[in-house]
Amino acid sequence: MENTQLAEQLELFSKLLDIHGADSFKSKSYAAAAFTIEKLTFPLVSTPKEKWRSIRGIGNSVAAAISELLEHGKLNALEEFLHLTPAGVVEMLQIKGVGPKKIHTIWKEMGIESMGELLYACQENRLLHFKGFGEKTQLAIENAIRFLLQHKGHFLYAEIEALLPTIVSFLELQFGKENIAVTGNFRRQLPTLEELAFVVVASKETIKEKFLTAQPPELIDETDQSLCYKLKNGLAIRLVASTNLPLDLLKTSSTPAFYEHLLSIPEQSGISVSKYQAPDDLFFINRKIPVSHPARREFKKHLEKPYQATPLQVDTIKGLIHCHSNWSDGANTIEEMAQSCIEKGWEYMVLSDHSASAFYANGLKVDRVVTQHQEIDALNKKLAPFRIFKSIESDILTDGSLDYAPAILSTFDLIIASIHSNLRMTEEVATKRLLKAIENPFTNILGHPTGRLLLSREGYPIDHKKIIDACAHCQVAIEINAHPRRLDVDWQWIDYALDRGVLISINPDAHALSGLSDIKYGVLVAQKTRLTPAMNLSSFNKNQLEQWLVEQKRS
Repeated sequence: MENTQLAEQLELFSKLLDIHGADSFKSKSYAAAAFTIEKLTFPLVSTPKEKWRSIRGIGNSVAAAISELLEHGKLNALEEFLHLTPAGVVEMLQIKGVGPKKIHTIWKEMGIESMGELLYACQENRLLHFKGFGEKTQLAIENAIRFLLQHKGHFLYAEIEALLPTIVSFLELQFGKENIAVTGNFRRQLPTLEELAFVVVASKETIKEKFLTAQPPELIDETDQSLCYKLKNGLAIRLVASTNLPLDLLKTSSTPAFYEHLLSIPEQSGISVSKYQAPDDLFFINRKIPVSHPARREFKKHLEKPYQATPLQVDTIKGLIHCHSNWSDGANTIEEMAQSCIEKGWEYMVLSDHSASAFYANGLKVDRVVTQHQEIDALNKKLAPFRIFKSIESDILTDGSLDYAPAILSTFDLIIASIHSNLRMTEEVATKRLLKAIENPFTNILGHPTGRLLLSREGYPIDHKKIIDACAHCQVAIEINAHPRRLDVDWQWIDYALDRGVLISINPDAHALSGLSDIKYGVLVAQKTRLTPAMNLSSFNKNQLEQWLVEQKRS
C-alpha cells in the first residue's frame, strides 16, 4: 500500500470519527498523521517500524493502524464506522465546504442521510434553523451539491489515462490489436470525460458475447451501432461496432461540425498513399489537405491554415515555471526539485512558493524570503549553468493588491499573481480584483485565472476578454496551470490571447517531484490551440527567459 493510499484511509477514519462525534483529539491525530504521510518522500511500507515513531504525528495508535493497513489491506475500526454510517452520509464528504462536523449536525440533528435530501432541505430553507448554518452557508451547500450531481460520472483526463492500458489490453485480447482504436473525447484531449470510447471492428452481437463474463459490466446504453458499459469504478465504456474503421474513427473523434465540413471538401483523384499514422488520416490526404491533429477537430476553423502547423510538443518545454518546495507546502527541498529538473534536461526552475497571506500553506514571511534567497544563491553556484529563479506565488488580496510591500516584491526575479482566498465573487468583483493585480508593475504572470478545480469547484466568473486585454496592455503572461484538476486558463481562450499578443505559460504548479510530469497535461490542452513555442514562456530557453525579464523590468 502506497503512502497516498495510507493517507487516504487515515484521513477518512479521522473524518468518520468527527461525523460520529468521537473524541476530537483522536480525530485530529489521525488527520495530522494523514497529512504528514502524504508528504513523505520515502515509502512507509519499506521503512522499518521502529523508525515510524521518529516521524512527527505517528504515535502508538496511528502506528498500529498503519501496521494493520499494510498487513491486511484494511483497518477494522474504519470498516466498522463505514458499516455504521449511511452511504449517503459518507458521500456528503464530497461536498465542497462541508466538513465532518457540519455533516454530524446534518445527519444527527437534521435527520438527513443523503445529498438529495440535503439539497431538498436547502431549497426549503431548513438549514437556517441550525447553529452554524446561515443563509450564505446554505446557498453555498446547495450550489456545491448541484455542481457535484451535474458532474457525477465525469472523470479527469489524467484519471482515464491511468486506466487506459488495462482496458486496451482487455479489448486487444478479445478483438485483436488491429481491430480496436481509442476515440471520442479522450482522443480529442478534452480535460474531462463522461466516457471512454473505442471503435471496434466487430458486430454488436459479437461485442455482447465477449462481454458475457462471469461478472459482466452493466449495459447502460445501446444504440444502433454502439454499446455502453459501466465499470465498477463508474466509468462508462462505449464500444462502437464498425465495418469501416477509418470512417468511424474520424466520425467519433470529431465534432459533427468538423466532420461534416471535412467531408464536404471534394476528394482528389490519383492519390496513392502507402504510409500514414492513423487510419482516418486518409480522409485528409485524399483531399490534399494537412492532417488535423485529433485535438484540433472541434470547429470548422481547425481546418484552416493557422491550425495546420504541428501542435506544441512536450519536448519544446525548456524549464519549469511555477513550483513549490518544502519551504511552503511542497514535499521536496529546493535542491531536490532542481535536480529533478536537470534530469529532465530543463535549463532552469522558477521557484514560486506561497506568499505570507497563505498561512494555510506555510506562506513565507519576509524574514524567510530573505533566507530562501540566500539558499537559492548558494544552489545557483553549485548547480550552474542551471539556474533557479527567485519567484513567489503572490496572493492577490481581496482589494486586488499583491501580498508583500513593493520593497520585498522587487527582490524577486518574477512574480506569479494568483487568487487563493475569498473565492465567492460576482463577475464584476472578480474581474476588478484581477485587473488591479494585472496592472501592478511587479506582476509578470497571472496564475490560474479562474481558480477552478475541475469536477470539484467551479471557478469564480470573470470577464475573460477584459482580463486578456489587460494582460496584453500590461505585458503580463497568462498561465495554463497544467495540474490535471486545474487546466486554467481554459484552452478555449488561448487563441483569443494569442490574437492579442499575450504570452502563455504552461506551468505544472508542482508541489512534489511527481508533479513535474503534469506539464504534459497543459501541453495536451494547448495542442487544441495555435500555441507555438515562441508564444509559450516555458518553451523559452534560459537566456530567452532572462532577456524577457529584463524587458519586463524596463517596461
